[in-house]
Parts: sequence; structure tokens; C-alpha cells
Amino acid sequence: MREHAGVSREELKHSAAVTVAVLMALGLVAAWNVLIPGVDAWENIVAAVIGSLRMTGPVAAAFAAWVALRKRRALRGRSLTTWRALKAPLAIVVVVMCSFGATVLVLAVKTVITDQAGRLSLSGLGMGMAGLALYSVIGWVAGWVLPRAFTPPLAGLACYGLFSWLAEDRGWADQLAPGTGEPYDLFQGLSGAPFLDQTIWLLGLTAALLLGWAALVTRQALVLACALLSVLAAGTGVARVLAQPKPAAAVDIAYSCQDWPITVCVHPGMRAGLTELSATFTQIASRLAGTPAAFTRVEQRPLEEELKPSNGLAPIHVPDLSAGFAEEAAYEYIESLAARCPGTVADGYREIVMAWLRGEPLPGGPLPEHQYAASWFSWLSEHQRREWLRMFYSDFQNCGLSSTYFGGGPARAQVAPSSAHPSPESTHVYPVYPETEGTPNSAPSTSMAGMGSPTD
Repeated sequence: MREHAGVSREELKHSAAVTVAVLMALGLVAAWNVLIPGVDAWENIVAAVIGSLRMTGPVAAAFAAWVALRKRRALRGRSLTTWRALKAPLAIVVVVMCSFGATVLVLAVKTVITDQAGRLSLSGLGMGMAGLALYSVIGWVAGWVLPRAFTPPLAGLACYGLFSWLAEDRGWADQLAPGTGEPYDLFQGLSGAPFLDQTIWLLGLTAALLLGWAALVTRQALVLACALLSVLAAGTGVARVLAQPKPAAAVDIAYSCQDWPITVCVHPGMRAGLTELSATFTQIASRLAGTPAAFTRVEQRPLEEELKPSNGLAPIHVPDLSAGFAEEAAYEYIESLAARCPGTVADGYREIVMAWLRGEPLPGGPLPEHQYAASWFSWLSEHQRREWLRMFYSDFQNCGLSSTYFGGGPARAQVAPSSAHPSPESTHVYPVYPETEGTPNSAPSTSMAGMGSPTD
């Protein structure tokens, strides 16, 4: 068996094949956790494979450190030419890039055979490869400088800690780590310019480390000069990265819409969720009809944008299409209709109306008047509840609800005159008992004609 600097060629080939397989499997698992569930978009694939670097990068660094320490032991006392020194680390970079390409290929299989939104960002994939190259070179240099058995796992853990810290920093440092930032919002898009600048920075730093190491072991002045030039390239990349403004949320998305029974529009990569969103928000739209919050169009908005219902439009947030996504979007939208009330009593009445709008069982509440109000409201028919909300929507929105809006409360119900509970045959009146003065609804209940009794 032919030996290659103390390490058999067959052993090197076997190690490379195992590394590609391990990195690809780990990359698929890591990318799957980053993928936005249910989204059919090229940007989702690119963001996922870049996000997988947080796991595959440290493994690549550990593998490079293992090969480097074995190489140094095998080459002890021998002089190295520039090419002989660079051949092994460059081969490792090629191996890890092959694993990255295999991960992209597997994830893109479904993407290729289905109609995907957006476009494939080649600059994003290039940045991911540059990031893996940096991980590998860091591991190689660590394994050569410190040829000990604990160096490979230490190099992997150090890389994981360093780049995780950089990625989680919300200042300028997170732009230096190979990543897109999480959670990723499809409305941001994947701009090629920031990826290109990150690639320049990452490749410049990688070349500076590798050539600086090569200059150290070969004593070649020309290699050192190239390393210094690489430092300048890395500095240029950093300057360009930090000069780039944070990407703004896109406003010119070509929505995918479903127009019946109401119009529901989402990002084209999330069109699979249109049917479920339409079913959920059609019920909410029917309950809000006739109120200032009435809407006929539901539109997905960027995650960072505040929800402000207006002019027949219901803006919603849909981070992904995982189980229950429509209910979560409806919950957030309904919560935006009326702010939480400062007091326990007022907030309890608000929660009764909120639960009905969400289609949930009415809460009993912490106080007896809340329990009575929920019981009273549950006796109303769906039509009566909608009419009730049309009458008192401003009070609901401004935390003005009280027991007088829900039959008067337990105490008032006991002393209420019998004429306040007319039979269905005599008249249609809501059993609401507003105060005679000082409330927005001071008219007696008998003036609220045209409404059904809760017993109807």
C-alpha cells in the first residue's frame, strides 16, 4: 500500500469519503431545522443550507485539525515546498465543499420538480462555501500548531462557540459570521450584494490564515507577501460588509391570492396555506362585519411590521406553515383589534369578546360578574352577538365594557323589573342595563328595539 507522507493514500480516501457522508447527513439535519416549514421558495433552501454551517462548520474544523496533526507528525524534520504544504489543506477544503454541494443537491431535488417562488441565490451559496473553507482552515492551523489528541474536538467546540456568539450578536459582529440571521423573514429577500461582500471577507480571512501558516512553515517571503495581500482583501470585505445597510422588508411582493369567499393574499412561497387561512378568517370577517374593523381582504405582512387593521384590510403575520399556523395568525390579528385593559374587571369582559371572535369557549373569568357575563353572552345566538358587537364595538376597543353590557350582572339581574325580560312574542330587546347617566349607552334597554332576545 503506497504511503503518502506517513499516511496511507487509502486511509486518506476512506477518511475523506466518511467525512463527506457525515457532513452531508449532519448538514441535512441542521438545514431541515432551519427550513421554514411548508414554504416553497428558493430563498428558503439557500437560508437553510447557510444555517446548517453552524453544525457542519465545527465538524469540518475538527476533521481538518485531525488530518493536520497527523501530517505534522509524519512530516517531522522534513522541509516543505509551498505546493506540498498547501496541497493537504486545499484537499480538505475541496472535500468539505463537496459535502456542502451534496447537501444543496439533496434539498433542491423537491425544489426542482415543483414550482418554487423566488430564485436561487448563487452568491448565497458562494458565501456558504467560503464559510466552510474558513472553518476548515482554522481547524488545520489549530491542528498543526497544537498537535495533540484533544486538539480536533477542541477546535470544533471553539469554532462552534465563536461563530454562534458572532451570529447571535445583534450589532455589527453578526454580519461577519457566515449566516443570514434567524428567524429568517421571506419578505426580506436574499440580496446578492451583502453575500458578495461577506464572501470577500471570508475568503480574504481564509487565504490570510492559510498563506500565513504556509509562510511560517516554508520560510518563503513571496508566500508571506501573498498573505499580507489577503489581509488587505479581508479588510476590504469587512469595510463593505459594515457599510451595507440592514436589508429592509420588501414591499413589492407579487402575492399569491385566493379571492373567494374573501380575498386572502400571502407570499407566493406560502400559497399552500391559502385554503386554511381563508377558512379561518372568513369566520372572523363575518363576525366583524358592520364594525370599524370589518374587512374583505387578508394580507400577509413582514414579521417586523406592526399589525394595523384599516380600510377593509386585515394584515397578518405568518412565520411558517407548521400545524396551527392559521389559528396563530388569527389569534395575533384579533389581539391587535383591542389592547389589553388595565384592570382585571375590564380585561375580563374584553376576554369574553376575544374568545368569541377566536371561536374558543367563553372564559368564566376570575370574578362572579365575568361568569355571569360569559353565561349571558353564551345564550345569545350568533346573529345576536354580531349585532351586539356592532353596537358596542367602540366600547370593546376602548376598554369601556362593564356588567351593564352583559345583562347587568348577577346583582342587577335579581332586581331588574320583569318588563326588562320581554317574551319573544312581545318584542325583541337585548337585556342590557346601562346606567342612567355617565355611560356611553345611557338609553334604557327598552329603546334598543329590533334586536333578538337571548332566549331566541
